Amino acid sequence: MSQPTIDQPVTDFTATATSDTSVTLSELKGSNVVIYFYPKDSTPGCTTEGQDFRDLYNQFEAANTRIFGVSRDSLRAHENFKAKQSFPFELISDPDETLCKLFDVIKLKKLYGKEHMGIERSTFLIDADGVLRNEWRKVKVKGHVAEVLEAAKAL
Repeated sequence: MSQPTIDQPVTDFTATATSDTSVTLSELKGSNVVIYFYPKDSTPGCTTEGQDFRDLYNQFEAANTRIFGVSRDSLRAHENFKAKQSFPFELISDPDETLCKLFDVIKLKKLYGKEHMGIERSTFLIDADGVLRNEWRKVKVKGHVAEVLEAAKAL
């Protein structure tokens, strides 16, 4: 699997998600897709980012855009996080980092002076034909979701 490149088709994948669903990219053709990677459920930045996607969800739907959040957390943790925050979209569990590696979001990070490998907050916008149109890496949460929405509306 090669890392997605702007204006190139994204390698098809199937991943396990909340609500007893699985997400297969090729089955989403006809809709734009936002895949956002975040480090951990129920942490402040990740909660705010998810809430922003939730709050603009209807506008994403109006722009024919599906939203999926991805982290390495378990499905059970995802279900709790989704229910607590009333997320209207599914969260993908990626404990073996298959999607994380596909999108190259596992990076060396520092926390309290200790280095570890973790998810770099990143968002990818795929058009209705399965082609990567935008990517945001090293995302700062404030204002990010509105920027993604504008890009989705422009497709």
